Amino acid sequence: MPRAPKRPFHTASDADIKHGEVSDVYFARTVEILQHRGDRKSVQAEVYVKSLPDGWQWGILAGIEEAAHLLEGLPVDVRAMDEGTVFEPYQPVLSISGTYVEWAQYETALLGLLCQASGIATKAARCKKAAGERQVISFGARRMHPALAPMIERNAFVGGCDGVAVTKSAELIDADPMGTIPHSLVLMVGDTVEALRAFHETIDPKARRVALIDTLQDEKFEAIRVAEALGHDLYAVRLDTPSSRRGDFYRILEEVRWELDLRGFDYVKLIASGGVDEFEIAALNPICDAYGVGTSIANAPVLNFALDITEIEGRPMAKRGKWSGAKDVSRCRGCRNTVVLPAGRTPPPCPCGGEWDVLLKPLVTGGRIARDLPPPRTVREFVLDQLGRLSLQTLQRRGERADF
Repeated sequence: MPRAPKRPFHTASDADIKHGEVSDVYFARTVEILQHRGDRKSVQAEVYVKSLPDGWQWGILAGIEEAAHLLEGLPVDVRAMDEGTVFEPYQPVLSISGTYVEWAQYETALLGLLCQASGIATKAARCKKAAGERQVISFGARRMHPALAPMIERNAFVGGCDGVAVTKSAELIDADPMGTIPHSLVLMVGDTVEALRAFHETIDPKARRVALIDTLQDEKFEAIRVAEALGHDLYAVRLDTPSSRRGDFYRILEEVRWELDLRGFDYVKLIASGGVDEFEIAALNPICDAYGVGTSIANAPVLNFALDITEIEGRPMAKRGKWSGAKDVSRCRGCRNTVVLPAGRTPPPCPCGGEWDVLLKPLVTGGRIARDLPPPRTVREFVLDQLGRLSLQTLQRRGERADF
């Protein structure tokens, strides 16, 4: 008989994470050594990135709610930016202080919470920025371990996506899941129109009627058929054309739009999916009304946050290549200029005359969560408000930028 696995799914439990068991072994060994030496020094450490992936100029901070719950109950003080805050390299997004041996084993989990969540939120924000007023729906949970689906889609929503596909993820953001018809339904029924009619007759009317039109036949003719079959009950058609059949995707979409408009179906929207990212979105915007974005968001590059000690027993101390001493981060309300200064120093007057806001604010004080943690929808609104002032320029070489 094969040996039964210890766990049916290879993931850490909430209790494993909360008890500090998801930790690199060298932290456990460091704690053991320091305890053996009787070392109870207090340290202050900061989390920031030195650079962002793919030439990105800015990131969206996510994972703060989970970080607060991870550190809750520990004898630490934590300051952090608000979840959803836009940040750039070398701007500390979180600081933690306390006796090192009492929190060292949480560094691995803390960074993991921030790195992946922020990468997903940033990629979602880039896609939403490229799409403008057009809808962006997260379709990518199937590309990752199912245990991560709620985390992935929560942070996709926080970053700006208008909806998510997975039922459990939608519960987390207090919204209805969004989706269309899968290829499997069309194949099982044997015809696109009959599959759409079955959907229309069976599923709650509040779910928009969106026809997937690339399963069996040419997209143009399938679009005409489903529009004629459902009339004004049809909200949109979705094209998920496989790359082996795609050719010029823009021209396919353009042809579908022409044929629908010619027959009076100008109200039917076009949704594109399948390998879509911010670059594809920018190219398809003139013809598309909405996007289903999967892998590019779910598999977004993690942001390479590091956590570095900057003070020991109140004295500035950092490893080579890092700036020692506790720091404050301030941002001008007017021009959004951001400065990093030694903690406690007041920024000089901003040239624009605007007032400064302190971005690192108490998150955990003495082991207790020190502020309200806003719901995902509130964080998303905060992100969208900031996106209006950002560009999608990317850094190619030092001092050189490229637009798309």
